[in-house]
Order: sequence, then structure tokens, then C-alpha cells
Amino acid sequence: MRMTTPLMAFLLMTAVGTSQLMLATQAEQAKAAGPCGPSGTAHMRTTLYFGLTRPSGTVSDGEWREFVRHEVTPQFPEGLTVWEAEGQWRRPDGKIGEERSKVLLLVHEDTPPARATLGELVSTYKRRFQQELVLWQSSMVCATY
Repeated sequence: MRMTTPLMAFLLMTAVGTSQLMLATQAEQAKAAGPCGPSGTAHMRTTLYFGLTRPSGTVSDGEWREFVRHEVTPQFPEGLTVWEAEGQWRRPDGKIGEERSKVLLLVHEDTPPARATLGELVSTYKRRFQQELVLWQSSMVCATY
């Protein structure tokens, strides 16, 4: 079968139009699903670094477990992860300081109450264990449960 130029042009325009329609539909579906795709949801991942050295010694394992049990878990009962770390930083005198620490990872909704609760946890830890600071790191993530 021999195609004429008008027929070829018609078929080409139809193919291009169909491809553009398919791409537009795919883009709309991706946009409707959000940045996390159809099965994920946007959350905040917060990592807190708690130093264990204090003027009167170190924060014991029992004191840490009690802090997590009574302060963290009631505020974030959905779950958390903790691990031990060795940290270092430049002290005000320019020397390198080293310290054992606990790292707490939370995945939670990004809401003003959640941020306020995190601030309260940090303040409580600093006050209770004579800490100068707690490193707080947060970023948006996609999570699927």
C-alpha cells in the first residue's frame, strides 16, 4: 500500500498528538501523587545528637534509657531509632574535642507542635545533663509504612 503525503502527515500528527496526550496524562498523575509518588508521603526526618559527657562525669546508659522512655517515647510513640556514636568538634580554644554520644532518629509529620516538642526535648536534655548543645538536623523525606 502506497501512502500519500496528506495521509502520512495525518498519521504523523495523530501519533504526535497521542504521544503528547499520554505524556500530559502521566505528568498529571505524577503531580497528583505528589513528590513522594503514589505510595509515599512527605515527612520530616529529624536526627538529634546528644553528647554523653557532662561536668560531673557521663550520662549513664540507665539515665539515657530513662530519658528516652519518659521524655521521647510519649511524644513520638510511632517509633524511633537510637544508635551510639563517637563525635568530635572544634572547641572554642581551637582544639578538637571528642565525645561519646547517642543519635536519635525520628520520622514525623512536619507540624508546629512536632517542632515545639523537639525543642522541648532538646531543652530538657541540656538542662538535665548539663549540656551546652544538642545538634539538631532535619530534612524532608518520603516515607512509606
